[in-house]
Amino acid sequence: MARRRRLYLICYDIAEDPKRLARVARYLEKVAFRVQYSVFVGSFFEHSLEGVLRGLGEIIDPRKDDVRCYPLPEQAEVVLLGPQLFPEDILLIRDGKNVLRLGAAPMAQQAELFFT
Repeated sequence: MARRRRLYLICYDIAEDPKRLARVARYLEKVAFRVQYSVFVGSFFEHSLEGVLRGLGEIIDPRKDDVRCYPLPEQAEVVLLGPQLFPEDILLIRDGKNVLRLGAAPMAQQAELFFT
């Protein structure tokens, strides 16, 4: 079985320590792309992801901090509201798709998702 990369969403909430917060952000900026202030998306082989999580475990305080890593499906459904961190002309292409906006529908189609 061939090893495959998979997309993961990594997010964090670092308590009470701006230096630790900055260290976590700098660490993740080296291995993933920031999509919000405390949310990153990265493409990893399983063994690479384990290394990233081990590195985060060495930085955080597990009694106070919250770090989460979610695998993303191949065909993610994403709704984008408000200004995005990346302008429309910034792309992250993986397998011919812009992973920064996976499954994102234009606002006209997004309006159909809301009910009153």
